[in-house]
Amino acid sequence: MRCPFCGNIDTQVKDSRPAEDHVSIRRRRFCPACGGRFTTYERVQLRDLVVIKSSGKREDFDRDKLERSIRISMQKRPIEPERIDQMISGIVRRLESLGETDIPSKVIGEIVMEALARIDTVAYVRFASVYKNFQAADDFDKFVQELRPDQPMDE
Repeated sequence: MRCPFCGNIDTQVKDSRPAEDHVSIRRRRFCPACGGRFTTYERVQLRDLVVIKSSGKREDFDRDKLERSIRISMQKRPIEPERIDQMISGIVRRLESLGETDIPSKVIGEIVMEALARIDTVAYVRFASVYKNFQAADDFDKFVQELRPDQPMDE
């Protein structure tokens, strides 16, 4: 592992333990060249996933990109960070267990929306506004109305 401070490739692991999410390993590392200390995380990856965009473009699945979009939708919501981490790990495990290496972005979006709907409706609506490309306030009204079908829509 390359030292982030000096670039030395000969770093030493000083301590390894399960991370808080229990699906990754946290490693404390030391660089003998500069004396820098840093932490790395190691996760099991069952297979390399490829995302098929709606345009047909293919790109490698990026867990960090998924995590950023979910965290943006959950900003200032009363959800514990550990719960968000567990949800993200669950989504990734579900994607890996689909049995396919090529996954349409639509499938990923639907899985994320399912997970968000179970945790926080505000985050669900926020994510949906980007995922479904809302263009006007009416798009929000229609979507929220679908969440509450028992209430009549004002004409």
